[in-house]
Amino acid sequence: MALHESGENYLETILVLKERNGRVRSVDIAAELEFSKPSVSRAIGILKREGLVEVDDGGWIELTEAGESRAAAVFDRHNVIAGYLSKVLGVDEKTAEEDACRIEHIISERTFERMKEGFSASGHSE
Repeated sequence: MALHESGENYLETILVLKERNGRVRSVDIAAELEFSKPSVSRAIGILKREGLVEVDDGGWIELTEAGESRAAAVFDRHNVIAGYLSKVLGVDEKTAEEDACRIEHIISERTFERMKEGFSASGHSE
């Protein structure tokens, strides 16, 4: 399923917030991303229709198996790319994080796998 960059960012944010806080609501996502609550609500509705999240009666958001898999893949790409940029190329961490946020959505699987191999071969871990 084709998911836009913003959808991937929401999934990744839900994954990170769940790890950090245990549970996630729309207001947590809005605060984390500095987005309006209505924007987050619309995005969660789309992710729900796509079968990537479930929302219970209390407003708690859970990733479905498919959503968690997709979020974990985006999170992995982010970490590898940010690490590669900062540790292999010497880019400062702030710039590496910002660039990784953009690159993680457009990088081809082939290029990502080569980057990941190169990162591991250079003695760095993700």
